[in-house]
Amino acid sequence: MGDKKILSIGLVCLDIINVVDKYPEEDTDTRCLSQRWQRGGNASNTCTVLSLLGAPCAFMGSLAPGPVAENLPDVSVEDFSKVDLSQFKWVHWEGRNADEQVKMIERVREYNSKQEEKNRITISVEIEKTREPLYQLFPLGDLVFVSKDVAQHFGFDSAAAALKGFSGRLRKGATLICAWAEKGADAIGPNGVVIHSDAFPPEKLVDTLGAGDTFNASVMYSLSNGNSLQDALTFGCQIAGKKCGVHGYDGILH
Repeated sequence: MGDKKILSIGLVCLDIINVVDKYPEEDTDTRCLSQRWQRGGNASNTCTVLSLLGAPCAFMGSLAPGPVAENLPDVSVEDFSKVDLSQFKWVHWEGRNADEQVKMIERVREYNSKQEEKNRITISVEIEKTREPLYQLFPLGDLVFVSKDVAQHFGFDSAAAALKGFSGRLRKGATLICAWAEKGADAIGPNGVVIHSDAFPPEKLVDTLGAGDTFNASVMYSLSNGNSLQDALTFGCQIAGKKCGVHGYDGILH
């Protein structure tokens, strides 16, 4: 696929992080040791990690001037219709305005139907929030990331149970991945076999914000480079573990 890019569609936002000496107890005041502002948002974080890994990538979302912006619209199918799909080998959607995203994915499917296999775009979706409209994305991705929160919302108590429970919602030949924090991550591919990777916790837990986005990006990076699902799952857990040991994303590759 040469230098074709991975496109990540979704949110960019401002994260305001307060550092305290211990996890606050409910209904108590806690002195803040320091504060920092940093760019966040699932799709934006995904691009950050892809870029650090060396993948050509692009972000699509709403931006505004100034440090704080309100009421920015999500990407619409009209916006997406202006994208030159020939630039991309992979398009990833952070599940948000699902009704519009369904139409965007249909456009990529239509594009793929006219391409040789080597030029087709891989479609991935992330279903992180427990919102009913997002669940229509399950059968649309070639690769689907489902969160622990969604899995537990449906009554599943492990990643493996979630994969088996959700597998019937997938399109034929799709892969489903569920990360389960310190218990690692599981995946089920087209062959129906559940595979697992343990977590790789850092020596000292520093910052878990964006760990899930780091995992997703690392898995996509690995798969887009032709690695096996098992290798991609393990790589995702390794890089996510390193991210939890640093502030932000500095040094996650060391």
